[in-house]
Amino acid sequence: MGARRNTILGLATIAAFVATGLLANAGAQERGGAPGSAEIDYPGFAAMTDDVMAYRDTRLVSLDDFNAMKDEPDTIILDTRSAMAFEMGHIDGAIHLNFSDFTDEKLADVIPSKDTRILIYCNNNFEDDVEPIVLKRAPLALNIPTFINLYGYGYENVYELGELVTTTDEDVNWVSTLQTP
Repeated sequence: MGARRNTILGLATIAAFVATGLLANAGAQERGGAPGSAEIDYPGFAAMTDDVMAYRDTRLVSLDDFNAMKDEPDTIILDTRSAMAFEMGHIDGAIHLNFSDFTDEKLADVIPSKDTRILIYCNNNFEDDVEPIVLKRAPLALNIPTFINLYGYGYENVYELGELVTTTDEDVNWVSTLQTP
């Protein structure tokens, strides 16, 4: 029931954002102005989000599958949290590219090809809820925009950890620079 509620809340949030954007664009057009910047395409983002939703559902994997995949050739684990959070702790073997730094060039620098299998995770995969993995509001979890953006940049071989785990689970293979009490 919680997953369904989160999906409904997420869809309602997207619908509200789309409606707000359409109203703003309509108002700008009525005033004779351009409906936003040529380099910002919210309706395009919303359409891509709709296209990716069902696809993403087929790409959620268990921790066991995540671990099996990470050891296969042409696979990377991509951590898109902040550099500070990554330095404080991450899944062993992960490479870092801050989500806000996504560009064609920077993605190409860290991902060998568009066919590379990319495994992603975020704070909301961990029930620990302590630095460096403090929980975000569920509809704003970093996995969602990371998946959408990777797909939008042409990286469609993306899989997402679909479980709630702890950093202390030895199967997570968490590497931490933080000292434990």
